[in-house]
Amino acid sequence: MVQETRVNLSDLVMPYFIIHGEGIKREIPALPGQFHYTVDQLLLECQELKALGIQGILLFGLPDHKDPVGSEAYHQAGIVQQAVRAVKANYPELTVITDVCLCQYTDHGHCGVIHDHAIDNDQSLELLAQTALSHAQAGADLVAPSDMMDGRVLRIRQVLDEHGFQETGIMSYSVKYASAFYGPFRSAAGSTPQFGDRRAYQMDPANSREALMEAALDVTEGADMLMVKPAVHYLDVIKSLKENFSLPVAAYHVSGEYAMLKVAAREGLLDEERAMVETLVGLKRAGADILLTYFAKDMAAWLRRNPQ
Repeated sequence: MVQETRVNLSDLVMPYFIIHGEGIKREIPALPGQFHYTVDQLLLECQELKALGIQGILLFGLPDHKDPVGSEAYHQAGIVQQAVRAVKANYPELTVITDVCLCQYTDHGHCGVIHDHAIDNDQSLELLAQTALSHAQAGADLVAPSDMMDGRVLRIRQVLDEHGFQETGIMSYSVKYASAFYGPFRSAAGSTPQFGDRRAYQMDPANSREALMEAALDVTEGADMLMVKPAVHYLDVIKSLKENFSLPVAAYHVSGEYAMLKVAAREGLLDEERAMVETLVGLKRAGADILLTYFAKDMAAWLRRNPQ
């Protein structure tokens, strides 16, 4: 009767890694319980999500070919574009969010175009905007730029509007820290940088005022939702965004945060289900409206067993 914070089915978004081919569901060693899916297997997952009551998915693509400019990211026959078309054709009620970045698609593993071992921000913006446009053309409901290039929300909004996609929303990775907790994701997505690191364009974990500045810029540029990534170690930042902006706030419970709980539970150090619930309730209590988590299916099953 007096519980102050509740996680709802509608809060949950399930991330997926999509690969070329057919009939493949391949476990990801770095992410226990998570898999690489071909499009046909993703559709089976969507059927399960529908039964569980989960309403949103976030798609990451793994290309067959990588090059310096990440050309499959914005190709009409790219793996994410194929997946979006298939999901929307079969499950039109499902909210499809697509990650917009070049890191999985470039042979150097960075989130933008490289010139002389440095990011070319402006050239990267054009390719990111084309990626977002191709996702919208395939039927994506929301595009989620995760690259952290300066001005990318504005350029994506301009290009989407110019091509008649005013209704396609932007869930911006507004506050994305240069975190140690992305390791399992980079293994799963094949996106580890081949040289250097991403601290030049991702945020310093020590900074919180900068988070408000980054979020304010994205609001001005036309973002529809603001994301904080990672989540568990940045509850103060989630709370700050919730208190200072009227847009919905998303929290990405990232691969390392998920994997730590899975491994600790496997070693008998904690109760996985209780730890999952406590973690996601904590994110919601801090102010998150949307929870992107690899635990989405498990949490949905728990909610069905434990109506709040």
